[in-house]
Amino acid sequence: MTAHPSGDRAQPPTGGARRAVPGLTACRLCAGETLGDDDPRPGGQLERVREIAASGHARLTVVDCLDACERGDILVARPTPAARARQRPVWFERLAGDDLTTELHDWLRAGGPGIAPLPEPLRPLVLHLQQQPPSPDRAPTLADGNVGV
Repeated sequence: MTAHPSGDRAQPPTGGARRAVPGLTACRLCAGETLGDDDPRPGGQLERVREIAASGHARLTVVDCLDACERGDILVARPTPAARARQRPVWFERLAGDDLTTELHDWLRAGGPGIAPLPEPLRPLVLHLQQQPPSPDRAPTLADGNVGV
């Protein structure tokens, strides 16, 4: 996973102490694959995800690749620090469009992984990654399930 240094990490709301919110990791390379040219939104799916971060309900990290390219529109919802002991990050595939992104936003607003129940419309999009040790010739990645988000 390569974080992009161009300012794609959302800044916390200004004023006061930093509030604990879930994290959200989006893959820049596969964002927009699900809807493709049929997406009516300027900026597409990545813009929808950035709007969630701009609302202050999630910390967004945009990366160049999450090593699941064939699955399109990969998003990873990361629990708040308080929930990390009881909940691993939740990986989604093909999470795109206004309706599903609104479901994601509502869930993150309610606390996200480990705090709020996963909305029914998002359940079929959850990836159940197999934890496998990485091969000796490459470094582990998030797709291995052994590396924290």
